[in-house]
Amino acid sequence: MVEPPRGFTGEGFFTMKLSEAIGLARSNSIWPLPFATSCCGIEFMATMAAHYDLARFGSERLSFSPRQCDLIMVMGTIAKKMAPILRQVYLQMAEPRWVMAVGACASSGGIFDTYSVLQGIDQVIPVDVYVPGCPPRPEAIIDGFMRIQDLVKQEDIRRRNSDEYKHLLNEYGIQ
Repeated sequence: MVEPPRGFTGEGFFTMKLSEAIGLARSNSIWPLPFATSCCGIEFMATMAAHYDLARFGSERLSFSPRQCDLIMVMGTIAKKMAPILRQVYLQMAEPRWVMAVGACASSGGIFDTYSVLQGIDQVIPVDVYVPGCPPRPEAIIDGFMRIQDLVKQEDIRRRNSDEYKHLLNEYGIQ
């Protein structure tokens, strides 16, 4: 049996906070933007396929337009020449937006400790969830997605206007 959300119940009525209702709706209707460059992208394709089916979590529609997505999933090796493009795609996303770094290469550069590979996308954009693995199994990607859902569900609708969030964006040079 599924436990209902916290609220006030009684005979014939149920109330809860507006921010919790919005968080519940957002968390079950996330539109991801896959930014896949290598083998982690193949694992993401397996995650979207029938056996694992990420659509069970409300992500039926992949969005390949940054203006229509909530979550950017960066998967694979990101070269330093691609960093400005990744940042531009992130900035084109509407608020609220979340970022998931999938795999060792997106998280830390992976085995490619070279001058041309970005050693983690967190040098360019803020990351909410890291998914470990080289490449990560579809179960790990689903677990990371569920962590994003938890963040979305618990986020206050006023967080994006807070001084802490503005300070975080200023650290990345985002106005």
